[in-house]
Amino acid sequence: MSTAAPSAPLTRWRARWTGPVVVANLVAQIAIVGTGGLVRLTGSGLGCSTWPQCQPGSFVPVAHAASPLHQGIEFGNRALTGVLVAIAVAVLVLVGMDRARRAGTRALGWVPVVLVLVQAVVGGLSVIGGLPPAVVGLHFLLSMLLVVAATWLLVRVREGDGPVHRRADRTTVRWAVVQGALTSMVLLLGVVTTGAGPHSGDEAVGYRFAVDPLTMARVHAGAVWAFVAVSVVLLLRVRRDGGAPRRWAATVLLVAAAQGGIGYVQVFTGLPVALVNLHMVGAALLTAAVTRFAATLRTRQVADAPQSDEQAAVTAP
Repeated sequence: MSTAAPSAPLTRWRARWTGPVVVANLVAQIAIVGTGGLVRLTGSGLGCSTWPQCQPGSFVPVAHAASPLHQGIEFGNRALTGVLVAIAVAVLVLVGMDRARRAGTRALGWVPVVLVLVQAVVGGLSVIGGLPPAVVGLHFLLSMLLVVAATWLLVRVREGDGPVHRRADRTTVRWAVVQGALTSMVLLLGVVTTGAGPHSGDEAVGYRFAVDPLTMARVHAGAVWAFVAVSVVLLLRVRRDGGAPRRWAATVLLVAAAQGGIGYVQVFTGLPVALVNLHMVGAALLTAAVTRFAATLRTRQVADAPQSDEQAAVTAP
């Protein structure tokens, strides 16, 4: 097998386009949460009645569809999936196949194309199965996983392949792990809360998760408050060192506060479509912010900020 180095034109091409493409990947992964939410919230989940075709015998919308608006919304979301596939392939070529990068970074370059294809299959199963809430919820959670991978990939591409240096003590890292676990819990409870409410994805579907929506909303809110409390602790712990950790810890709190505000308003105003969709996009933004904050607790830069006594003790041999 040949191990020849990449050609100079390919190297220059990668140097020019890798940054913009990984940014586009993250933006697109968040954007499709918004379009997917629009499908669900407008009752357009079965606007295209089959998959992978839109209607039997046609991959594109047909003029005689029973619900042309719903068909158009669903098809638009599927079209954006095609854009995601194109971006994912570009990420694969630019990062996943770049032998000059570490194996871990190359593996991250494969994640978008693999998970986007998995997403397409899950989306197809949800249509074929008549939009069961559990499958629709899995579709959303896979999007959150893609946002995490896209955010981490962006960090890895920008920071280079130097040795890892810890920027936080072990206690702070443990609090960050708790924050990550609570983020997962908040997202999962949000899926169950939505699945128990009036936004299943299609107006004709009469079943929901067999739990009380208001009770689930309260449990979901409790998890959010726990997340906020842990985020405050983390901000207090990193504030002394300043820099990126403090900025991103504050960003996480700001996004969480906005998300909480939207959540309470949407419940008290009868779950208007616009607010619920904004809440879904906010979940993706919060996921990205938490991931980015976690990345600031270590660095691959050669020259790092001075460590505190506690940090020095952690990194000492």
